[in-house]
Amino acid sequence: MLSLQQAGKRFGPRILFLEADWLIRSREKTALVGANGTGKSTLMKVLAGLERLDYGTMQQTRGMSIGYLPQEGLRLTGRTVFEECLSVFDELRSMEGEMERAAAQLAELDHASPEYEAAAERFSLLQERFHALDGYALDAQVGSVLTGLGFGKEDWQRQTDEFSGGWQMRLALAKLLLARPNLLLLDEPTNHLDLETRNWLEDYLKSYPFGYILISHDRYFLDVTIDRTVEIWNKRLTIYQGNYTKYLSQKEERRAQLMAAYKNQREQIEHLEAFINRFRAQATKAKQVQSRIKELEKIERIEIPEEEPVIHFKFPQPQPSGRMVVEAENLGKNYGTKCVFKDARFSIERGDRVALVGVNGAGKSTLIKLLSGDEVPTAGTVKLGHNVVSEYFAQDQYKVLDGEARMLDDISRAAIKVPEQELRSLLGCFLFSGDDVFKKLGVLSGGERNRFALARILVSPSNFLLLDEPTNHLDMRAKDVLLDALDAFSGTVVFVSHDRYFIDRLATRVIEVENGTITSYEGNYEDYLRRKELLAAGAGVPAAPSVQSESRAAAPVSQASAGATIVIEGGPDETGRKRRLNPIKQKQMEERCAFLEEEVPRVEASLAHTEQQLGFFVSVEETQRLSNLAEELRVQLAGFTAEWEELMLQLEA
Repeated sequence: MLSLQQAGKRFGPRILFLEADWLIRSREKTALVGANGTGKSTLMKVLAGLERLDYGTMQQTRGMSIGYLPQEGLRLTGRTVFEECLSVFDELRSMEGEMERAAAQLAELDHASPEYEAAAERFSLLQERFHALDGYALDAQVGSVLTGLGFGKEDWQRQTDEFSGGWQMRLALAKLLLARPNLLLLDEPTNHLDLETRNWLEDYLKSYPFGYILISHDRYFLDVTIDRTVEIWNKRLTIYQGNYTKYLSQKEERRAQLMAAYKNQREQIEHLEAFINRFRAQATKAKQVQSRIKELEKIERIEIPEEEPVIHFKFPQPQPSGRMVVEAENLGKNYGTKCVFKDARFSIERGDRVALVGVNGAGKSTLIKLLSGDEVPTAGTVKLGHNVVSEYFAQDQYKVLDGEARMLDDISRAAIKVPEQELRSLLGCFLFSGDDVFKKLGVLSGGERNRFALARILVSPSNFLLLDEPTNHLDMRAKDVLLDALDAFSGTVVFVSHDRYFIDRLATRVIEVENGTITSYEGNYEDYLRRKELLAAGAGVPAAPSVQSESRAAAPVSQASAGATIVIEGGPDETGRKRRLNPIKQKQMEERCAFLEEEVPRVEASLAHTEQQLGFFVSVEETQRLSNLAEELRVQLAGFTAEWEELMLQLEA
């Protein structure tokens, strides 16, 4: 289909890649990966024909169609949403017009004339081709893609000018998917999509009949949509077979092989240099020395490029809150006549990591604002527990920053006992390096300021974090830093994210906001989807005691339409899989196990010593005392052993 031979590209004086050979075959589903600044987006533009190579050549099959979606910057105007999407079928619509004219001509011609025969043959050919190209289902195709990408039917007749930049990019993506080019080039297609729309796009791409190349910072999205990974690393293109997870393991193996080859080469070079230095001055060894010098000059040095340092950042741990962090009773919120949700009851305990999910506009951000106190409920109450101190990260958090403050100065003031070098490393993870840290916040873009605002929250966290789409504008490295920090955080987290991998790794509970109801599910996003599938299949899930209150039973499934909250207990499902533990409880259980593992041998030793003393008679009273002590130790040992076994079973499950 398309190939690069010895391709190279510069960005000013800097070389992005060199000597790249890449054959892109039809139907291949490929991810293009690499660190920030390595040239991924530039290479995409080269493949799309928007930029030229500085070295080498690019060839493509004649008649091949390529569709390119940039990260941002597209704006469509002058038509309705539906008309804009139909415009990709201009050729088919032109053919449809020609068919109508041919049909009208047939109605006027004499059936016995040769002109009628020629017109009928032309109409038949047009009709056959129109049918083969699925021309009779254009409206259905457009409607299906628009619905999948989150456009409601009420949006179809709106002017494209009315939509924001994110929705404009969705519309551009819809046009590309409808056009079905032979090669799709998608640069960060999930940037402006919510979780449900990403799921739809995953399914669409899995069944896409041609090839595509993706750039994305969503590793779950890559794992389920690609079968090949191309990495720009060390100014070279390296091709790996398999999805993103397989690429990571293969890359580690290749790096280990490269390090071994580098070590062997260094030993060879040192051996040659030692021989040359030792015998350089001896005339009798001149020939051998010259031979070694030539051999040394011929060696092509193996270079080990610098890897981005792995940063492991830990939150300064906050003061603990009470066990109950939030209790919501009969909570409702309206905006005018629009009801977002009503009669919601739920609670959040210390150590919970709660993911809020639901389609765009369902009320996730509204709920998180109610928990933060930024919004006032229309009905019901939100009560914070003892010693709870909340910190809220909004989607537009950058608006509250001091534009005149320098980045490093501002984060240093917010930090609690964090050294400056560690702060600079953290800012580097969030794509601020070198002199960037001395910039004033006012000169940063909205995305840059949001990244900084998130880093700022990390260095001085409260014990209750409310994060509304913290993964926006973050690359995989920054997401990993954020994940590791939140995983080690001793407080409570409620968050909204459209990154499936992030939710699966972090969430211990999922709260769904949908159709005016709030439903709580134990476990991560995968557990939530499994429960939803069971409910959709009609299997149902038996109502269980609410995790918030032992005395209040959860509403049955049939009450969902009435606006009641359902709390679905996260015990073992039909596959035998157990729910994830609250990390605070898990840590407590692990510490208790460690204590018991030390205590059991101590009690066993005391029991053995007591039984040994019983073998020597001293007095009746002493024998009675030792007998009572031995019995107490046996009971204690049996209790410790049973408790340890039960804890281990729970942790293993």
